[in-house]
Amino acid sequence: MKINIIANRNTWFVLSGVLVLSSILAVAFIGLRFGIDFTGGSLLEVEVQQPVQAEEVRVSMADVGYTNLSIQASGEQGLIIRTEDLTEEEHQTLLTALEGQIGEVEELRFDSIGPVVGEELRRTATTGIVVTLLLIGLYIAWAFRKVTEPVASWKYGFLTIFAAFHDVVITVGAFSVLGYVYGWEIGTAFVAAILTILGYSINDTVVVFDRTRENLLKRVGDTFEETVEVSIEQTITRSINTSLTTILALLAIFLFGGDSTRPFACALMIGIGVGTYSSIFLASPLLVAWELRKKK
Repeated sequence: MKINIIANRNTWFVLSGVLVLSSILAVAFIGLRFGIDFTGGSLLEVEVQQPVQAEEVRVSMADVGYTNLSIQASGEQGLIIRTEDLTEEEHQTLLTALEGQIGEVEELRFDSIGPVVGEELRRTATTGIVVTLLLIGLYIAWAFRKVTEPVASWKYGFLTIFAAFHDVVITVGAFSVLGYVYGWEIGTAFVAAILTILGYSINDTVVVFDRTRENLLKRVGDTFEETVEVSIEQTITRSINTSLTTILALLAIFLFGGDSTRPFACALMIGIGVGTYSSIFLASPLLVAWELRKKK
């Protein structure tokens, strides 16, 4: 049974619009939980001897003067404590105070990043993502330079970037909600996930566009719409199978990995899934819509 992706393109446009708008609203009203990588501060992860409630620990620590601690449960007997940037002496004092309230604890990790370094990391990460998108768009426009009819080569590059941006916005919006529900934070691991998502999304989109380029040169199909539809049908199985294989591997990491890898795996699953959708149901239909609008 034919899906008729191009003929039903308005349905995909509405779906993408709803997802993007929802993501933007989520970020605007819920916000993003940035980790100490970007905000600066200290993170202490400990394991306690018996299960405790994070809120009870926060209240008891506030009673001894630590009023600015953010405490989150990690597993059954773990706690993740975030606070302002601490010196080594302050770090040891905090550990002593913690043991005085809840008993013996085992320190699993301690990270500390100054606010200046955190701000620099955030700026560098944003710049890196933007520059990556622009360079990829320029390269695709150059690679498709021999196919100028009926669509100019630069439009392939622009739509590839647009689809990738669409995937990133939805992933960020999803993490805004997940951060609110589960307390997941955005740090350098999330930036690595975003760059990986960009790679998958752009690869999928280019595969479809490249097949469209080949079919245009071979004059497959009577109209441009038919050529694009045939190109999608020829590549859709490959795109879905590749992404599904990756998502299954990530699902194993999500289910059986540690608390530190679970947000990373979830971000990749969301991004790769949305990227597969956008390369098939958004980028190519947009290419057709753009061409039809130009003719009108």
